[in-house]
Amino acid sequence: MKKSTIPLIVLSLFTGVSFAEPKSQSHIEYLNSYAVLPAGHNLPFSEAVKVNNKVYLSGQIGIQPGTTKLVKGGIAAESKQTMENIKASLGAHGLAMKDIFKCTIMLADIKEWPAFNQEYIKYFSRPYPARSAFSTNGLALGARVEVECTAVVPD
Repeated sequence: MKKSTIPLIVLSLFTGVSFAEPKSQSHIEYLNSYAVLPAGHNLPFSEAVKVNNKVYLSGQIGIQPGTTKLVKGGIAAESKQTMENIKASLGAHGLAMKDIFKCTIMLADIKEWPAFNQEYIKYFSRPYPARSAFSTNGLALGARVEVECTAVVPD
């Protein structure tokens, strides 16, 4: 046995943590439908990434589909468009809003949280996904809101 493996074995015995190689490798798929972003965009991220049965959506903002231009109308309009963009992105990959189990909300101004919630609740029913929300000091393209979601692929 190599000297470097002895500490791991000892640690494993005392903590119950296994350091063995996983029996199956994760399957990672990079998803880009161009349902929201313009085709051929040069942005350094995928629309979503599927790892086994979970889909991690990149943050969405209130851009008009096929462009990188924000909708006009402030937080209410941007919130609605952001949620529509999430819905379109999910739909392009065979998923629905009901498949979302976690959302992270980033707001340019936390005082706009109630206005965002008025739109957000129109896209979910009880039980709602787990959620975090926080204020930032700047979002891409000067957006008022960005939403990142994680969904599960139904069996």
